[in-house]
Order: sequence, then structure tokens, then C-alpha cells
Amino acid sequence: MSQSSTTHDAHGPLLRRSAFTLIEGLMVVAIIAVLLSLVLPIARGAMASARGFSCQMGLRATVYDFAVFADDILHGQRGSDATSQSFTLSSFQDSVYGVNEFWAWPSDPYMLPDARGANPMRCPEVRGGITVRANTPCDSGGVGPTQNVSFAFNIRLHVREVTTPAPAAVPVRLSAAALASADSSVPLIWDTNAAAAVAADITPFYAGPTLGSPAVFAGDQYWWPGLRHNSGMNLGFVDGHVAATRRPLSEAWRWGFVPGS
Repeated sequence: MSQSSTTHDAHGPLLRRSAFTLIEGLMVVAIIAVLLSLVLPIARGAMASARGFSCQMGLRATVYDFAVFADDILHGQRGSDATSQSFTLSSFQDSVYGVNEFWAWPSDPYMLPDARGANPMRCPEVRGGITVRANTPCDSGGVGPTQNVSFAFNIRLHVREVTTPAPAAVPVRLSAAALASADSSVPLIWDTNAAAAVAADITPFYAGPTLGSPAVFAGDQYWWPGLRHNSGMNLGFVDGHVAATRRPLSEAWRWGFVPGS
């Protein structure tokens, strides 16, 4: 009888201790789950903010390059516009992608990003790389697939609309003089939704809102803002600064600016 009692006393505390350890383990798991539910959204938000900052830095580099490209004295190679005091926006765009007469890559075709990390004109939020091809403008097959394009340039710096004798898009030539009246409110480049533009059979390389256009820009056919940074978009401006917004057309920006006006 005493032996049975002794056996019970020897194992009872061990059993109770095992049960308590299980409860402790469940509590630890619950605490970890709560902490993860709090930390993961913060971590995701921090990563998204970092990608947004990286996107803005890329845009800042592009608008700086544009200012140099447009300068009468500081500009370097202008490709097919080398002998002119003016240039086209497509020439500048070719230069930043390193295509056509600005070819900058070791082989043709060439996939980006590459092993060196080269990845021009890319927003980190856009998935999928691009392939560049020599002797071809970026908007004529030099860069693709086009649905992976990150940014669009202001289409009104590329073509202007005339209505007489019939509606038409007339090529625009840019220069320091033509851009002299472009202040800090003139957008140059911004996040675009290239996949949506391509699905609508529209080039993703140039964009802009209708703003009452009767023909060339009518129906917002060139307006595909990429609201991918916390439901907002990043923009770079002609004067060299960058900004972010969730309501681009509500801002006091000169979307309708025409060079030389």
C-alpha cells in the first residue's frame, strides 16, 4: 500500500510539470502570432516605402539627365540631333535606355536587369525585366516587352495637337529656349500602368490626360497613371524635382504645357 502511494507521489509532479510546460508553449506560440500580426504589416510598409524611395531616386536621376540634355552648353551626345540646337523627346528617351544611336550594352539583344545590376528606367514595384535592341528607337521596338515599361514621358512634350485644317499630332522639338517658360509645375515623367496601356493598344512610352482635347488626346486614351505606391504615383518635373500624389489631376500642375508657349 505504501509502495503504491510512493509511486503515485513520484510521478504526479512530473505529470503536472509536463502539462504546465505545454500550456507555456501554447502561450509562447500565441504571443509570437500576435507579434507577427503587428510586425509584418510594419515590415511590409517599410519595404514598400523603400521601393517608393528607390523609384523617386531613379526619377530624380532621369530629370537631372534631361536638364543636362536640354542645356545649350552642357549637353553631350544628342545622337541624330547632334547638329541641331533642338532635340526630340524620343532622342532623350533613347539616351536613358541606351538604345538606338545611344547603344550602351555589350550584346544585341540585351536583357535587363543584368548581372551587374544595370536596370535603367525601372520602378521596383514593376515585375518583369525588359530587353533592349540596337539600331531601334525605344518606342519602335527598341525596348520590350512594352507591358513591363515603368515610366511614361509627357506626351505634350513629344507631339502637339493642331486642329486646322484637320486634327493632327505635330512633332515637338525641344530646346532650352522652348522650355524657358516651363516652371516647376510641368511634369516630365511619371509612373505609368504600361500593361493597361498595351491592352488598349496604346504606346506606354508617352502619356497625358485629355484636358479638353478634341481629337489627338481625346477620351484619356493616353492617360494610364500607375498608382502603385500606396495608391499613389511618383513624378519627375522639368525643373528637376520629384513628387508623389494619389490624385494627379487634382494638383496645380501644368499638364497642358506646350513648349514655346
